[in-house]
Amino acid sequence: MTSSISRRNLLRSSAVGGLGIAIVGSIEAIAGPAAAQAAQTGVKAVGYGPVVADPAGLLALPKGFSYKIVAQAGKTLLESGEPTPSDADGTGFFKGRHGSVLVNNHEIDGTEPYGVPALPGLTYDPGARGGTTNIEVDNRGNRIREYVSVAGTHNNCAGGITPWDTWLTCEETEARAGGALQKDHGYVFEVDPFDRKANLDPIPLKFLGRFAHEAVAVDPHTSAIYETEDAGSPLGLYFRWTPPRHFRAGKGALRKLALSKGGDTAGTLEAMSCFKGSKHIADLSEATQPGTTYKVKWVNVPDRDAKTVSVRKQFSDDQVTRSRKLEGAWWSDGGAYFVASFARADDGSVNEHDGQVWFYNPKTETVTLKTIFGVNPDPEKDTDYDGPDNITVSPYGGVILAEDGEGVSHLVGVTKQGNAYPMARNDFSTSEFTGPTFSEDGRILYANIQSPGYVFAITGPWGRPSEGDDHGHGNGHGNGHGHH
Repeated sequence: MTSSISRRNLLRSSAVGGLGIAIVGSIEAIAGPAAAQAAQTGVKAVGYGPVVADPAGLLALPKGFSYKIVAQAGKTLLESGEPTPSDADGTGFFKGRHGSVLVNNHEIDGTEPYGVPALPGLTYDPGARGGTTNIEVDNRGNRIREYVSVAGTHNNCAGGITPWDTWLTCEETEARAGGALQKDHGYVFEVDPFDRKANLDPIPLKFLGRFAHEAVAVDPHTSAIYETEDAGSPLGLYFRWTPPRHFRAGKGALRKLALSKGGDTAGTLEAMSCFKGSKHIADLSEATQPGTTYKVKWVNVPDRDAKTVSVRKQFSDDQVTRSRKLEGAWWSDGGAYFVASFARADDGSVNEHDGQVWFYNPKTETVTLKTIFGVNPDPEKDTDYDGPDNITVSPYGGVILAEDGEGVSHLVGVTKQGNAYPMARNDFSTSEFTGPTFSEDGRILYANIQSPGYVFAITGPWGRPSEGDDHGHGNGHGNGHGHH
């Protein structure tokens, strides 16, 4: 996801390179740019083969794969007549009885050419231009219609799917009322993919805090919501919201809670504080070895609406554990995975890296570093990957992740054995990929290029991706590190 400080201005050279990632579904892997190297050495290519340049200059895919443009900012039209908004970001897929819906975030902070139209009944703040659109698609990925589901929100970055089949869209901002904005921002809003009436009169879920939200993961058993914060000076925090004792989860339940007496502070919002024995860990970048495990304590947030002081500034460094660029979140394996995209010394981080994947286990109250990425030494090379962000599990094994790093941008696949391969390459620009998500039947991979704003449906000869050789390990591992 984008940030006020571009990663492209922060690149440092390093002896450590490659991509390492460990993700959900009990997949723990080391990944490197094996596909291209395998092709050069005559070994069968990892994944689905090398990507082939797109004659249209837009999206390079492996041989046999093709794409459709589902939505294009400024080109396709909403049901209400306006153009599709700019900057598609986090996306959720929902299968319905009569078709499927993509809930598509638009990370618009005011300067983008196509805002989310402030339609009557759907608008939180008419001065804000972000929000979400719902895109109805058929089972072949053909667009049926697109319409506004929430308008008047600000910088809608990522979010997460709830166990009750709604989308939580997150504002990555701390902007207060003033100028064009008529209301404070930095909240989470719930979006229903199918019930259009449920989206009328958008209500901020203030009990989840007001800060630069990135993504959420929801515990299906307790309805606890885990939240990442993408912020600096000081660095951001990792949060847990625990619902009130008698809360019953389901469609409309969060909204009802927000509107109830005392709803702004319903439940408990806490920030994570990590320890190794009696030693407090002030910054997640202190961990450099996969398998590093910290005990977690949770510290109550004094003023979750940040009325006078930003939430992360309400704590001293010895009270909480901070991290640069907390991004993607995903619930699996009975816990919450979350990603730190990178860290640099000049932003206050203890150590530099190009990505960490962490797993919080609520049963043991611990976080474990699953993988750490070395700083990419040559991001302009087409075969070097860095900057993990959005992650989705592939029904064919392994994962697909959106690269938000330096140089060329890819959708990067990682096999179960830990070999990385290019699933797609942005041939149009250096803009990041966002929002990868599979259809329920696994036939379509939906993904976005944020700028100038494309939503794609990718189809092809899916199947278990090749590991590259007869032993299940491709050549050319990078030297990112994963914990097995």
